[in-house]
Amino acid sequence: MAVSVPPNLNQERQCWERGESVVVGVDEVGKGAWAGPLTIGAVVLPSNGRINGIRDSKMLRPAVRERLFGRIGDWATTWSVGHASAQECDELGMSDAQRLATRRALDRLSVTPDRVLLDGNWNYIDWLPSTVIVKGDQTCLSIAAASVMAKVVRDRIMSASATHFPAYIFEKNKGYPAPQHRMALAGYGPCVIHRKSWAFMDDLPWTDSRRYDRSLIGQRSLFAA
Repeated sequence: MAVSVPPNLNQERQCWERGESVVVGVDEVGKGAWAGPLTIGAVVLPSNGRINGIRDSKMLRPAVRERLFGRIGDWATTWSVGHASAQECDELGMSDAQRLATRRALDRLSVTPDRVLLDGNWNYIDWLPSTVIVKGDQTCLSIAAASVMAKVVRDRIMSASATHFPAYIFEKNKGYPAPQHRMALAGYGPCVIHRKSWAFMDDLPWTDSRRYDRSLIGQRSLFAA
């Protein structure tokens, strides 16, 4: 049986050896949700020290993520998150919303990146030197740390939203299409933080709201944010 190797700093060390001293790991959460923001985490880790247990946030229990959140925040050189709202996801489409949220996250860092490491196989950053790493959230420590920070911040936002929209049980499903969430949508329709351009809108048994048509929306003002 294959042994799971925890994320490490190998990718960051390769960058440091090339003279790229500020290396930022970036990861997203919330792309598949039906409600709430798309959230991007950005983390710069130092070359010294170590925190055990950092993994892709999807592999960790909520209580573990919460513990790691504070420890990563204390250890990191700097970190930040950026969001694209549900409305921005509707108006821009997911690709441009992800760029917008990433730009916001990187702009909030206290340093200027020399290199950005991205999870996946799509390099959507064209304004900074960047590298994509397939399964980066499982192998690259700064990306894994970014996934934890983004996940905890977004989960807290969704839990707070549950106070205002209790029918959807956001504190449990975090905006993803869980059975209780589907049932609430069928009974009440979407609330203001639902993504109204998503295909789930086509299946709802009510007609007083229409699926969002982003082709009719002006987008310039959102990119100026």
